[in-house]
Amino acid sequence: MKGRNERLVGIFIVIAGLVILLGQLGFFSFLGRNFWPLILIIPGILLHLFYFFRNTSAVILVPAGILTVYGIFFLICSIWGWHLTASLWPVFITGVALGLFEYALFEYPRPAVIYRTSIILLAVSIVLLFITMLTTGFIYVIAAILIFVGIWLIFGRPKPTRRRFR
Repeated sequence: MKGRNERLVGIFIVIAGLVILLGQLGFFSFLGRNFWPLILIIPGILLHLFYFFRNTSAVILVPAGILTVYGIFFLICSIWGWHLTASLWPVFITGVALGLFEYALFEYPRPAVIYRTSIILLAVSIVLLFITMLTTGFIYVIAAILIFVGIWLIFGRPKPTRRRFR
């Protein structure tokens, strides 16, 4: 019994040493700095799973949708830079719209007012996202797409062939 206890203490000491070493090398600060949005994503996914695998009220889908969308948004911003919030802020409206939409979709009887409200919020967020993208470098992408479509309409459309029946 004494040898077993010594081994467990030894394993604990080695693990503690590795944790301290990795902490000093900045491993945990990297994880905390980049992956903290998982604190929002995981509860959002768990709330979804809780609704779909247990017979609970659909109102639980409102915070589930909001947490999941916000968590994904914050994860994207923490990986690619917080300057993206200047362009992607309408995603906050999308989170509320998605949460309400999920509730309206899975609640019986279907609440028509909440369903319409979620669709309106989603449309507003898409319009605001498009307007925000127009003020950034996205306008160049739209210009390139318009040029490509125009060239395709001028030169690339196949000419219809007439078939005559004999």
